This record gives sequence, structure tokens and C-alpha cells, in this order.
Amino acid sequence: MTLVAGCSVGDGSGELASSETGSVTITPGNGTASVKPDSPIEVKASGATLENVTVQGEGVTVTGTLSADRTTWRSDRTLTPGASYTVTARSRHDGEARTATSTFTTLKPSKTLSIIDVTPDRKGEKVGVGMPIMVRFNRPVTDKAAVERALRVTPEKPVEGAWRWIGSDQVIYRTKTYWAAHQKVRFDARLAGVDAGKGVYGAKDAGQTITIGAAQITTGNISKHKMTVTRDGEKVRTVPFSAGNGQTREYTTTSGVHLLMEKASPVTMVSPGRKEGDPGYYKTVVDHAVRFSNSGEYTHSAPWSVGSQGSANVSHGCLNLSPSNARWYYDIMQRGDVLKLTGSDRDVEWDNGWSFWQKSFTEWKQGSALT
Repeated sequence: MTLVAGCSVGDGSGELASSETGSVTITPGNGTASVKPDSPIEVKASGATLENVTVQGEGVTVTGTLSADRTTWRSDRTLTPGASYTVTARSRHDGEARTATSTFTTLKPSKTLSIIDVTPDRKGEKVGVGMPIMVRFNRPVTDKAAVERALRVTPEKPVEGAWRWIGSDQVIYRTKTYWAAHQKVRFDARLAGVDAGKGVYGAKDAGQTITIGAAQITTGNISKHKMTVTRDGEKVRTVPFSAGNGQTREYTTTSGVHLLMEKASPVTMVSPGRKEGDPGYYKTVVDHAVRFSNSGEYTHSAPWSVGSQGSANVSHGCLNLSPSNARWYYDIMQRGDVLKLTGSDRDVEWDNGWSFWQKSFTEWKQGSALT
């Protein structure tokens, strides 16, 4: 037998399909308006047994559970706000089939919560094994725990993970260890009807499938001026570089676990906080640039420093590569690939770009609303 459930419950009930010896009651009752989207729907049979419960409406499909004795059914999720639903319950009493129905509408709140961005989000994109899932909402979330409970991450190859709130309108999912390579990860937000606090309800569900590509991990030593790239555990190439000269903190390349964030060619590099004519001002156009922090750090082509690559650090903080190596790295990069650098006295901050792996998983989980 198939049970289709979709519902919301409210402040009314209707006793339908009744007789002297049996009845079915559906809550909310027929004609009920402004039902709270996070209220459950209930169907109860007295002197009869339920055969199935079907809910049709304009909003999300909602599942439910039938009791072992087939006398009660209750929904197990929330409903779309401002929608109309019809519940149809089929029951049987002394061999006679009966049908009960109830049509109701859910509350249309003045403010709703929606997801406005999920990263990664590019169709057909393969991302690296360090890739977080970053979710941004259209407004601040008051009840973060309720919203977080509505979020699901389902990888084909299971791994522990946790959400961390970054401010009031963004939450980020990171795994305990890197994703297993070559798999799909499903993100679902069962947000419709969730009470997000202060009269705000989730507007609709959202979701997407994320594809994890090869495990491309780069490890580099800033003081030794080279980095090694592996793919699925196999060494692919060792690349000499010239890192930041270290004359100032700004010109010191950060150590730590970075993630590759984006790429572009060309990119114009401008000295931060300086204008033309100031000491230390520079404006340089570079090719095949791959960003790995928000403090201006890239790998990029630097034909002017090839003589120093592999032997000295002469840059303003980026990793200078030869034109051929820069193009090769640019071509193979995936957003979320891991770049782990050591050898400088400046550690990358955990919230500088996507450097979320700088926190231990224990520390990361402390940012969840459910801990």
C-alpha cells in the first residue's frame, strides 16, 4: 500500500465520513484558514481503520507515518506557506470503504526565508575534496537551530560533517576529513514552512547535487621554494615557485591549509591601501592566476622572476610560477582543491577566503546551532 503525505495542521478539526459506529477525523478541519505551516496534520479513525492518506496541494510533498494499528496518521514535515492543501483519507469499517476529505490553507506570512546562494553552484563543475558547502539566506536567521535541522547533506561515500554559522545569514558545511574523491553529494534544504523565528517562515525547499572530482592536493614549503601536486594519491608534478619576500607581514605568504577559490586570466594586481606615487605602490597584470585567499594571494605566471623560482622568495606574497607551470596549474585546478603551505611565520586566518580547515573539527562544530 502506498501512503502519500503532505500537510500542515492548524487550529481546527473536522469529523468526516462518520457513522453511528465509526468516524474519521482530519485536523485541520475542512475550511480552516491561516494554518501555521509548521503544525502537523493528523488523521484519526475511531471504530474504523485507515487504508491510505493522500495529500494534494500547491506546495511541497509531505511524508507521514501510519500507526501500527492503522488508526492514526501524522505528518512528519512542514508545509509551504500561503498554499492550499486537500487531505483525502480512505478508511474501512466492517468491510465498507469510506472517504473523508479536508481542504485548508496555510498562513501567508509577511516575511519569508529563502536561500539566495549555494556554493558550489556551477552546472557540470567538479570540485576538490576540501570543498565546503556555503549557504546564504535572504535575511538574518533568528532560530538558527530550526533552520539547521532542515538542512541535509548526503554524500555517496559517507563522512562526518557539521554546519557552522558565519554571521546571521550564512551557514557553511565542512567535513571532518576531506570528501572521498569521484562521487556526488546531495544538498537538500527542507525549508518550506520552517519557523525561522519572529514570524518568518521558510518559503520553499531547495537543493542541488555537487560533484566531487579528483583528489588534487598540493603541498608546498615556502622556505624551500617548491610545491608538489598529487592527484588521487599519485605525484603529478613538482613546481618551483618564488613566494613573498617577507619584508612586511603583507609581503609574507601565509602558511596553513588553503583551498583554491577561483581562477582568472588576466588579473590586475594592485598594492592594497596604496595609490599611485606612494612608496611600495604597484600595479601589475598577470596571467593564469589562481586565488587561494582573500588577502591577495594567488599562484600566477611571473616570467620576470623565473630566475628566482625554486631558490629565493621575491614576490609581494603570491606564489610566482613560470608561464608554463602557471598555465598548467590554472588548467587543472578545481575549486576546493587543497593547497597546504608551510615554512613562513604567518598563518592564514581560518576565515581568510575558504581556509576553514585551519580549525580543528572540534572547533568547527562549536559554530553549529545544534551543539
